Amino acid sequence: MSHFSYQDGVLHAESTPLPQIADAFGTPTYVYSKAALLENFNAYANACKGRDALVCYAMKANSNLAILDLLAREGAGFDIVSGGELLRVIAAGGDPGKVIFSGVGKTVGEMKLALEKGILCFNVESIPELHRLNEVAGAMGKRAPVSLRVNPNVDAKTHPYISTGLKSNKFGIAFDDALEAYRTAARLPHLAVVGIDCHIGSQLLDDAPLLEALDKLIDLIDTLAAVGIVLHHLDIGGGIGINYGAAGDDPPVAVGEYLGRLFARIDAWRADKHGGQPIKVIFEPGRSIVGNAGVLLMSVEFLKPGEEKNFCVVDAAMNDMMRPTLYEAWMAVQPVVPRSGKPVTYDIVGPICESGDWLARGRDLSLVPGDLLAMMTAGAYGMTMASNYNTRARPAEVIVDGDQVHLVRKRENPVDLFELESLLK
Repeated sequence: MSHFSYQDGVLHAESTPLPQIADAFGTPTYVYSKAALLENFNAYANACKGRDALVCYAMKANSNLAILDLLAREGAGFDIVSGGELLRVIAAGGDPGKVIFSGVGKTVGEMKLALEKGILCFNVESIPELHRLNEVAGAMGKRAPVSLRVNPNVDAKTHPYISTGLKSNKFGIAFDDALEAYRTAARLPHLAVVGIDCHIGSQLLDDAPLLEALDKLIDLIDTLAAVGIVLHHLDIGGGIGINYGAAGDDPPVAVGEYLGRLFARIDAWRADKHGGQPIKVIFEPGRSIVGNAGVLLMSVEFLKPGEEKNFCVVDAAMNDMMRPTLYEAWMAVQPVVPRSGKPVTYDIVGPICESGDWLARGRDLSLVPGDLLAMMTAGAYGMTMASNYNTRARPAEVIVDGDQVHLVRKRENPVDLFELESLLK
């Protein structure tokens, strides 16, 4: 169900009218639904009940401390891609022992930090990274738990910027090179080879590519076992998509349905080849947990008619929500209080000095200056990709719990943006 709906002609987040939030915190503001966050996470958690499985939230989608804390209290692990994200997990009360560290460019400092905090596993993405991690762990008197991220060369059929499983992508170790890479890892004295990882891309509306990748990983695990390298966990990554509401969008595969098919395939393999011996399964969902749990609330500043296009200028911009500019992503925009007048076709744009500063194109809306708009399904890759371009303060963030509203990030003060800078003397 959607936790953002019209009640008495006004768009609400759960039981809270969005105009109330705009009055209290201004615009633009990110608004999240606690109920939606919990519902989305528990779709994974419930499908994993009774199994040796761990749901590691991919926090690059949204790393607000309150969201991390909420998920940690539900038992989530975390998929991180930087030392800064690890520090966020710890600050939010998350367990480092449930952290998977992904990413192609881990620094020596990040490796040291992760080893000091006792993370669950490093997802290693290259042979040079194996050697660096071995040296760092050895200098610390530790053995680093590693899983190799294998690139199965499976086409996720998604936007090229978020496709990660092809030979041409920077991620992972090529499938044909994986056996030798595992042999190298097994020979290094300060590494403990514990698993295998795969992540083929994001916003997948069909689970066929994920299941194809799983079949390739299964074959590789059996090949490794035959040469004495026994793995203890299988990390199938994330990437399950969500419906942004574009015309012609196919509904994404349901989480429970996808996990059910995946577990059935794993169970059949373990029963056939391994006498029913289980293997721990790890997932790395991000967008499918937070995406539809948030909206970006914004105000109409000006309506600017033109010869070829009409523009609705709002107080949000590409620095607040990068997805349309970066990916040409279609995101639904709804009036908070719909008007009955004749609709006009607008491009919704921000105040940044770039023609690429647009949030939506060709939307039919009846508006006047001062109206509130909500960009829907904005909970993922919104605030985490926000910037201070044009010295713009990043938005406030709030979480709604029924009729209660909690400010979980204050709006930035523009003066604070240059606190770290200094004049030449």
